[in-house]
Amino acid sequence: MKTIFWLIIAAGLDSAALAQALPPPPPVLAPHAAPPERAMLAWIPGEVRCDGEVVSAAMMRRPLVTLAWPYQNQPTSVGYRFRIDETGRPLSIKLRDSAHVPQGDDIAPSLAAARFDPGAARADCEITYAQRRTSLETAPLEDLMSYSLNRIAGDLPKAGWDRIKPVGTTCLDAPRPQPLTQVFPDFNKVASTPGVKDWSMVAYNQDADGSPTNVRIDHGTRNAALDAAAIKAMKASRYSGGARTGCRYPYWRAPGRMAAPPTPNPETLRPAGSTCPINGDWATPPALVYPDAYRRRSIEGVAIVAFDVASWGEAGNFRVLASEPTEAVNKP
Repeated sequence: MKTIFWLIIAAGLDSAALAQALPPPPPVLAPHAAPPERAMLAWIPGEVRCDGEVVSAAMMRRPLVTLAWPYQNQPTSVGYRFRIDETGRPLSIKLRDSAHVPQGDDIAPSLAAARFDPGAARADCEITYAQRRTSLETAPLEDLMSYSLNRIAGDLPKAGWDRIKPVGTTCLDAPRPQPLTQVFPDFNKVASTPGVKDWSMVAYNQDADGSPTNVRIDHGTRNAALDAAAIKAMKASRYSGGARTGCRYPYWRAPGRMAAPPTPNPETLRPAGSTCPINGDWATPPALVYPDAYRRRSIEGVAIVAFDVASWGEAGNFRVLASEPTEAVNKP
C-alpha cells in the first residue's frame, strides 16, 4: 500500500517537480572500471609541549598504520591534550578540537603507551599528529609489513603484498617450500613491551637441504631480544623445496600488559544529593564491552560513570565522571 500511495502522489507532479521529489540516481561506473584503490594512512606524532615548553619523550609510540579509501576525508592533523604523572605516564588524554577522528582509533592508545622521563608531574600538555597518506606502491615497506601483522581495516590488498614480496624471490615459486621443522622462540623468555606488539621480519635464503642461510632481520620494531631469538629459531628450522632465495618469515610477541592507573575514590566524585547505595545489587548486570583499540595493545583503563535509576529499576542519564588513561576507555 505504501508503494502504491507514493506512485499516485508522484504521478500528480510535473516533470520538474518530480525530478526534485525523487532521489538522485546512483552513479554509473564506466564498464570494467577499476575499483578505487585504498591508501596507507599513518598518523605521525609531532613535538610535545607542556605549559608551552618542549618535552622529549623517553619512548614515543607511533599509531598503527591503517587503510583508507580515497573518498574518506580525515583531518590533515589532530591534536590531543593530556598530563604526565610523576612516573612519566601520559594520562587524562583527550581530543583537543573534535569528538572523533575517522581511522584514528589507535592514536590515543599509542600515546597512552608512550613514556616520558620520571620526575615532577606536568600538566597542560599537547601533541599534534599529522596525517600521512601514501599509495600502496609508494608506502614505506615497514608500514606494509606492520599492517600485515596488525590488520585493523581489512586484508592488505594485493598491491601491498606485491610490495612486500622481495624482488627476484624464488621462495614463492611452486611448489612452495613447506616447513619440515618450524622452530619458534621461547616467547616467555623474551621480555614484552607494554602496550606494543613487537615483531621481527626475518629474511633468509635456503640451501639444497632446506637449511636457512644468510639469516638476518629485515624489518621490525627493533626489540633486540626478539630479534636475536627470531634469528636463532629460523636457523634451527628446516624446509622442503631445495635451494631458494628471497624468503621472509615474521615472528611477533604480544604486547605486555599496561595496568590501569589508580582508580579515583568514587566518593570524591559522588554527585551532590546522590541517594544511590554504594554497592547496589543489579537485577540485570550491565554488559561490559572494552574498546578493541585498547585490548589490542593490552592497555587497561578505568572509568567512573554516574547514572540515575527510575522507581521501576530502569537506569538512565549516564555520564562519565572520570576516565583514565584516556577519555575513550568509556567508549566501546
